[in-house]
Amino acid sequence: MTQSVEVSRDGAITGPPAPARKNFMDRFIDSIEWVAAFFVGIVALNTFMAVVMRKFFAVTIPDYYNVGQFLLGILIFWGIAATSYRGTHITVDLVWANASPRHQRWIDIFATLVLLFVVTVQTYTLVDKVIDTRNSHIVTMDLGIPVWPFFLVSWIGDVSAVLLIAIRTYRLIFHPEDIHDAKIKTAE
Repeated sequence: MTQSVEVSRDGAITGPPAPARKNFMDRFIDSIEWVAAFFVGIVALNTFMAVVMRKFFAVTIPDYYNVGQFLLGILIFWGIAATSYRGTHITVDLVWANASPRHQRWIDIFATLVLLFVVTVQTYTLVDKVIDTRNSHIVTMDLGIPVWPFFLVSWIGDVSAVLLIAIRTYRLIFHPEDIHDAKIKTAE
């Protein structure tokens, strides 16, 4: 792929403008989204391999079902983290769509604060589940894999969701220009 080269009036050769540098928060947000995408790939690979092994080789992967369930749980919590910041998940906001931009911002702040509270409480309760699972020494049926590391990775995804929602709340209140929401056409 070639990049367009431009020549200015004074004869200087320039290329396309450099991409904007991202700050630490934006890189942190992007890394969490990449982790969530990685787990989507792992779940898909796990399912694909199980189907291929069963269909063509009449072999069942030991603990496929249990590991698949745990990976799906991990995917759900990291998916919550990925969608919590961007605000691009499916919403139905009849009041918001008909409000003025100033009121839309206040509605966004209130909704994000409620989401932050709910996910923080969920994270607090899940850490108890991780500790209880570890202390119970629960393992999978076939291979005896400890279950608590899967719960721990899920909990870390939930902690990431809390952090991203906190960043979104901070930006909504103090730096609304840094929010990367998709532009939505309001109702007419």
